[in-house]
This record gives sequence, structure tokens and C-alpha cells, in this order.
Amino acid sequence: MSARKNIPVEVMTPETKCGFCTNTSCCTYISQEIDTPRSKEDFDFLLWQISHRDIRVYKDEGSWYLLAENACTHIQADGSCAIYDDRPQICRDYSNDYCEFDEPAEEGFELYFKDYGELLVYLKKRFKRWGQRPY
Repeated sequence: MSARKNIPVEVMTPETKCGFCTNTSCCTYISQEIDTPRSKEDFDFLLWQISHRDIRVYKDEGSWYLLAENACTHIQADGSCAIYDDRPQICRDYSNDYCEFDEPAEEGFELYFKDYGELLVYLKKRFKRWGQRPY
């Protein structure tokens, strides 16, 4: 019980953690591993992808990912899942031991690009002759 108003204090555990989250962060994006870009052509393709709305690119633990910031259509107004009992296996396998509630994921990424401009700056540093085409 808390000292104020005799209200029970709920302890955060992996089982109760999702109840503390107010924005359902884990269900607001899709992250898909992609082939590691190596050539100028590969990175040019990433520039095209990140030019689309709500697309991000990041590198984490040596692997590259495309991140689409699109919320799940089954999130209800209160943040709960409308298909919880029938949710896909990937949702069932998700672990909240360390999740966006603890810290924004991008803070731990090796590289993170929010938009075309950020990726382009990186590419101009990585490739001395970035703007020269054809590749």
C-alpha cells in the first residue's frame, strides 16, 4: 500500500509491464531485416525506400533493417489488442523483458536514419563519389 490514500502499489513485472505502457509502442511498427547494403546501388535503393512515408532504416547488432511505422489495425482505443486470444504467433513470441517502454529502441542502434536527408548525409561521407552515376 502506498502511504497516500491507502492505494495499492502495483509492482512492474514482465506479466504486468504492458499495463503500464500507454502508447502500445510495440504494436506501432514493423521491422524487417534486409540484406546488408554494400554497393552504391544497394544504398541508392535504400534511399528510394526511405523516401516513402513512415519508413526508417537502421543497423543493429550488425544487421540492417527496414522499419515501417504503421500501427496494428487491431489496437483498440484503450491500447489493448482486439484479437489477443487469436493473435499471430509473432505477437505471442514477443518478449517485453526489454522493450520500447524501457527505452526508445533507436537509442541503442548502431545506425539510425529517420529520413532521406539523414541517409544521404551518411552516404556522402561513406562514398567519396556518391553523386556520380552510373554506379
